[in-house]
Amino acid sequence: MSSKLKVLFVCAMNKQRSVTAERLYKNDARLEVRSAGVRAGACRRVSEADLHWADIVFVMEQEHKLWITTRFQELHLPKIEVLNIPDEFEVMDPGLQQLLKLMLDAEFDHLTRIQEDD
Repeated sequence: MSSKLKVLFVCAMNKQRSVTAERLYKNDARLEVRSAGVRAGACRRVSEADLHWADIVFVMEQEHKLWITTRFQELHLPKIEVLNIPDEFEVMDPGLQQLLKLMLDAEFDHLTRIQEDD
């Protein structure tokens, strides 16, 4: 049996968008998930250990990807995908959940199929 896909969700403060994504997918049998933020004062800030752990990172905004690639430029980074989800949702907002599932369900199907083939 292949190992689970390790997914890191990132937003600014790790209070709403990335936390929602983590909660939404934490019981998905195909995945191991974590969430973190990029700003000082984030509930849990992105670390080098997170980036070594992750197979793929989903950031909510382009600036989050830029922050990671600049701050950790010496690391071999996992693939970082930008979701372009604005900071206008509360944690577990039904609209945010729907948007995340719409963007990510098919992607996770694809990524786990690729991982199984390896």
